[in-house]
This record gives sequence, C-alpha cells and structure tokens, in this order.
Amino acid sequence: MENGVPRETGAAQASSEGGRVAPAQGGGAAANAPHPPRVRPRLVFHTQLAHGSPTAKIEGFTNVKELYAKIAEVFNISPTEILFCTLNTHKVDMLKLLGGQIGLEDFIFAHVRGETKEVEVTKTEDALGLTITDNGAGYAFIKRIKEGSIINRIPTVCVGDSIEAINDQTIVGCRHYEVAKMLREMPKAQPFTVRLVQPKRAFDMISQRTRSTKNPSEGKVTSGRETLRLRAKGTATVEEAPSEFEEEAARKVDELLESYMGIRDVELASTMVEMAKEVPGPEEFSRGLDSLLGEFAFPDEFVVEVWTAICEAKGCSK
Repeated sequence: MENGVPRETGAAQASSEGGRVAPAQGGGAAANAPHPPRVRPRLVFHTQLAHGSPTAKIEGFTNVKELYAKIAEVFNISPTEILFCTLNTHKVDMLKLLGGQIGLEDFIFAHVRGETKEVEVTKTEDALGLTITDNGAGYAFIKRIKEGSIINRIPTVCVGDSIEAINDQTIVGCRHYEVAKMLREMPKAQPFTVRLVQPKRAFDMISQRTRSTKNPSEGKVTSGRETLRLRAKGTATVEEAPSEFEEEAARKVDELLESYMGIRDVELASTMVEMAKEVPGPEEFSRGLDSLLGEFAFPDEFVVEVWTAICEAKGCSK
C-alpha cells in the first residue's frame, strides 16, 4: 500500500537492475498483461474554522455533505454546526462561496453557527429583497439583500444569516427555491417571524489575523486550471476549470435564477449550461430540464430565456 492506495498484487515489479521491469512469477504472460491503471494523486485540502482555529487537512470526500463531515471530524464538531464554506477568505464573502467546484489549491474556511435571532417582518410590497442560496447540506441562507428593500430596512438581518424557521415552522432541510417560494407567498400587511442564525464572529481575531497571521493562501488566486467538481449524485471528479464561455453562460443563468426564483446557485446554473451543450435545440433542452431538475418546476418563459442567454454567451443562433 502506498499513500493509502492499495496496489494490485501479482503486477510487475520494478527490477533493481537498470530500472527494467521483471515479469511476475508464473510465466511470461505478464509481459502481455495490460498496464495497471494509473493511480491518481491524493487530493488534500487545508481548512480552518472561519472565526479562528488551527489549520487542518482533509481528503476523501465526494460531495458537500461528506466535505462538511470531514471538516467536522478534524475540528471535533457536529456537521450540522457548519452553515457554509468560503474559499481563500475567512470573511462572509458571497463571491468566494464554496459551490460545486474547488480549485486544487484552494483553502477552505468553514463558517459555523453563532447567535440565533428572531425578526418580525411585514410585507408592504411583493418582494422582500432577499436572494437565497443553500449549502447543499440542509441550510438555506441569505446571499444578497437588495438596497432599499424591506429586508434592507431591518438592520439585524445580514448576508450570511441562515434561515432556520418561518413563523416557528422549521425549514432546515428545505432547498433554497422552496424557502424563496414560502417567503414570496407570505401575504401582505400580515406580520410574520423569521428565525435566523448568524455565522460565528471572530471578534478581534479578524483584525489580528489580517495584520499578522493571515494565512498565505488567503486571497490567493489559484494558478492551476484544474478543479475538484462536487456532485449531488455520483463521485467527485477532477476537471479542467470552466471555459470563458461556460463562466459567462453560468453567470447569466444564475442572474435569471435570481430574477425568476429569488435564488442564487452557481452549481445549478453550471449544470444547466452543461445540459445545453449536449442538446441540439430548446425543445430537447426543456425536456432535459424536466427529466433532471423537474422538482424546480421551471416556468416555460424561464427555460426560453435560459436557452437564449446560453446561446448569446456562446455566440450561436437561437
């Protein structure tokens, strides 16, 4: 066994004479045997708790839930304590939010549960001004607050706050689009309560870390072009970083998700771009979305706009 990866028994072993390969015992047939598959290198990532902790190393995860479990294990906390993760910064920076892809040199910061707070909200207009995302492991949280909106006028509500309950009904385990729908359907002029959990604050540790103990990886843009792609179904894969077209198309789709559904989800947007690349036209694209992502119940006009946006990003005809 090397580096935790078992080696096949009976395979050819390197000879000490001139580096040639000697056949395995049992005949010359080994010379015609297929070469064993190339062992992929272990992928090890560095991680810290965002409010301050020693640095730890994690490996061997294939999706976000397993990633949270690995982080929880090395820091001796429960996976349910982790609200979300950011890459290369300990700050609550939604532009650095961990989604479905991690650069092979990225440093992972885990933001854990802090104080709980409850606010009363009254809808005086159709939209609250919230954009919601989720961590892929059961928590929906606020990714953006529109300036001048109803929520913007409640100073205790912040970007990064996890939404734990609406009118004392827990929403833990709900996806972002489900939470956004609940909030959209709240009647006007009728107060309701929202229970929030904010990420644990570092207090004076943040300024201290910024001055003298900033991690060398923080703020660093990885020079490599490979990323670890985490998938809700199936195993993680090492892939080339998205192309310029894929990034632009995913950005446009993510904006449409916010406009139509009040959510942001770069991984969902990337999945839709990938599907669009594999089908010849909008009808096949619509059927593919229904088959793979039917639970979202995307309206027809949204699907048309997504197809158009992806084609515009690619420079193809509609």
